[in-house]
Amino acid sequence: MAKGLLKSIASVSAMTLISRVLGFVRDMVIARVFGASAGADAFFVAFKIPNFLRRLFAEGAFSQAFVPVLAEYKTQRSHEEVKDLVDHVSGALSAVLFLVTLVGVIAAPVLIMLFAPGFSADAGKFELAADMLRITFPYLLFISLTAFAGGILNAYGRFAVPAFTPVFLNLSMIATALWLAPHLAEPVTALAWGVFIAGVVQLVFQWPYLRQLRLLPRFRFKRVHEGVSRVLRLMLPVMFGSSVAQLNLLIDTVIASFLVTGSVSWLYYSDRLVEFPLGVLGVALATVILPKLSQQHAEASPQAFSHTVDWGLRWVIVVGVPATLGLMALAAPMLATLFHYGEFTLTDVVKSSYSLIAFSLGLTGFVMVKILASGFYARQDTRTPVRFALIALLVNLVLNLILVWPLAHAGLALATSLAALLNTALLLRALRRSGAYQPEPGWSALLWRVGIAGAAMAAVLVLGSGTADEWAQWRAAERAWRLLMWVTVGGAVFGAVAIVTGLRPRHLRLRAD
Repeated sequence: MAKGLLKSIASVSAMTLISRVLGFVRDMVIARVFGASAGADAFFVAFKIPNFLRRLFAEGAFSQAFVPVLAEYKTQRSHEEVKDLVDHVSGALSAVLFLVTLVGVIAAPVLIMLFAPGFSADAGKFELAADMLRITFPYLLFISLTAFAGGILNAYGRFAVPAFTPVFLNLSMIATALWLAPHLAEPVTALAWGVFIAGVVQLVFQWPYLRQLRLLPRFRFKRVHEGVSRVLRLMLPVMFGSSVAQLNLLIDTVIASFLVTGSVSWLYYSDRLVEFPLGVLGVALATVILPKLSQQHAEASPQAFSHTVDWGLRWVIVVGVPATLGLMALAAPMLATLFHYGEFTLTDVVKSSYSLIAFSLGLTGFVMVKILASGFYARQDTRTPVRFALIALLVNLVLNLILVWPLAHAGLALATSLAALLNTALLLRALRRSGAYQPEPGWSALLWRVGIAGAAMAAVLVLGSGTADEWAQWRAAERAWRLLMWVTVGGAVFGAVAIVTGLRPRHLRLRAD
């Protein structure tokens, strides 16, 4: 089973890596063309609102509620019953999403006032954000149905296709920024059209693979359907619980809209760099582990369930800790290499580096929340993560109000990280107390080895990589090879010290049931 999980995770990670690399290209293009301007701030808000709701309806609530029920049907029932579930879930989901999308398009100015109230002080910025939101909001409908298709494919072990699908969003936004923007009266609106087009393309791309599984939905709607009712009961609390990080980011955006122009963009670019390891590691692990945990719960295999959770958490520590320290140590070099071109100034690099360092502190927490929450969702327990998410959200709000005064936008990022770490601690304690997870022997030694290796790596990077001013003076090619060199050096130092202190591959193997 371990080899199968690793193969699946490697597949998802590889596809996600392609998407994330193209995502950096996309952001480099946006930074070069639009910088951290008022138009860029307006677009990021117009994109963040449907993207946030996507996390609620799609990757967050819907997938976490639908996959465990689908896994149970797949394990215990006939193919015809699985197809009936897919048909009726797709019908109910489409109906709800259509209504939400219609309301969102009509109420775009109200949503901008709600999520970025600071924009009201600038009429042009406010109207531009509302206009772009009307274009981007239908993305919610398309991408949620795409996530529905992806959930089915994941449940049947077809992980690569859903993981590759986000590539089309990046390609669409790059194309519209470069070729459509120059022909529009307001060039930045080209990005909004890129989001709309990507939603359609992503949905169409996955449809043929559902046909291969004989699970292409017929969009039926029945007022009472046992499977749909179960999904909805699980989904409603998860809509909040699984998306606490996104809620925290939205709160950051609301407060940042009152700060100086550029604050929303600085948070966006730093968050994008944190999203890279979070996507390659966290999303890949959670995507593969949730169906496996759901199957183990359905088969009443508690020991195997605990082994799988422990295995996932060990990988988070071994990969997440060096990723966290590397992002912190190389914050300015990474931002300068990727975005310091055209309209994106050295000041933007420095300001973004502050929030990147603060966001990085919570990276391991962000990833662990995905793993630990999956442990509850697989057991169809959605109430516990919701309770903890609410606590974390309230703490984040209080910390925002405290930290924004001395640290400005970086204080918002730091509050989000601290809230994620609190959420992690609460989930871990509850999963252990329930008896569903019992840590395997060797955790103290693992943490010590990773800690020593991480400290050595961070010291080398901080002392040797140089300042933001130095990186700004070099040409793009020199920045790129220097960054690649320091990433390689950091990885080599971490690996060497970890091996010297006794870390071995056997410490990361999934124990047999």
